Amino acid sequence: MEHTKIFIQQMKALIMKRIYSVGFSLSTIFLLVIIVPQLAYSQATAPPKDIEMHPPIHIKIASASVPNGITPAQIRHAYRFDQLSCSYTAPTWPSTNLCGNGQAVAIIDAFDDPNVESDLAMFNTQFNLPPCTTSNGCFVKLTPEGQPRPNFGWTQEISLDVEWAHAIAPGAKIILVESKNAFTTPLFHAVDIGSSQSGVHQVSMSWGSQEYPSEILFDKHFKKTGVSFFAASGDSGSGVEYPAASRFVIGVGGTTLNLDSQGNVISESAWSGSGGGISTIEPKPSYQLLFNTNSKRGIPDVSYDSDPSTGFPVYDSYRCSRDCWIQVGGTSDAAPQWAALFAIANSVRITPISSINFGTGNIVYSAAQGSSYSQNFRDITAGTNGNCGSICTAVTGYDFVTGLGSPLANNLFSFLGSH
Repeated sequence: MEHTKIFIQQMKALIMKRIYSVGFSLSTIFLLVIIVPQLAYSQATAPPKDIEMHPPIHIKIASASVPNGITPAQIRHAYRFDQLSCSYTAPTWPSTNLCGNGQAVAIIDAFDDPNVESDLAMFNTQFNLPPCTTSNGCFVKLTPEGQPRPNFGWTQEISLDVEWAHAIAPGAKIILVESKNAFTTPLFHAVDIGSSQSGVHQVSMSWGSQEYPSEILFDKHFKKTGVSFFAASGDSGSGVEYPAASRFVIGVGGTTLNLDSQGNVISESAWSGSGGGISTIEPKPSYQLLFNTNSKRGIPDVSYDSDPSTGFPVYDSYRCSRDCWIQVGGTSDAAPQWAALFAIANSVRITPISSINFGTGNIVYSAAQGSSYSQNFRDITAGTNGNCGSICTAVTGYDFVTGLGSPLANNLFSFLGSH
């Protein structure tokens, strides 16, 4: 807001200079000195018009009869989820042994996926995951603004988000909130609805847009006691997107993860499409003081496999009669899986992690301090997302391409569960 006040002061000074040099009537002076600056101030501080958000999803294989890409078992091994004491298999839902039991993950998307529940059932059968249905209480779909129409690109996003949140935290309830379209007003309303549901302590948002001057006015949607928010950082390389840029949101960037057939990590480097950089709007939050020397917020905060070439199988049958397996990537796949990790951590906490007072950011960055860093994160030290020097290059420690790095879930779960 300070830059707006300075702008108004400069405008008044310029107008007065012109008045003294040229001469105007009293009514004209009143108009120029009082009315015009106030109109400019109103325009500068007014909420922006609805901005369209886009899902950062990339399709590597558009149609296949069998799944391609990294399987749930492989990614759980790569990021050490398989070292947790909770289970990923159970004949029924709910089960106290399942990872994420007792939690709910809210997934916020636009438009409708009419086949999402049946597609999830196909995915679960393929990968031996517990059933997640409306009838057993595991799956809930909310349409707070009435029934949206389907949209082909968004059905793929919805299938991705729902299937892979369940793959990582199969014990958690999935609450899908569909907004009527992809503009900010209905999407942020869907965020409010999702974050207020019983049991929801983590919200996934796989969409975004370029930053805009009044975005801080919308940070209020992410200040919620007992809830953490996760957003995809974008898929166009260097550049900052909102809501990942919000100081109250964990922005999730992307990597290229190469595995052997058992899921052992061969290499992990920055993905060229990972969104990231330095915000022009959001001030640097306190939790980045030891990691970011700039005065503005750095994005992303963390990372996860997102390269479509090392991406994930998704079953999406909308407008598909056969061969409905697709292989996808993008930071779209990263946000719901980080939300699922937090569901597992919150399942053992007395008080859920909270975005209020930067609580989520504080605990994530605390997990990267001192000797804890190498235990909780795989630091990504190679790769770039553009041609802008250090800002576009993954380096040792925090960087603006992959943040703190990717999770080592066995240790990070223990840290998040006990701090």
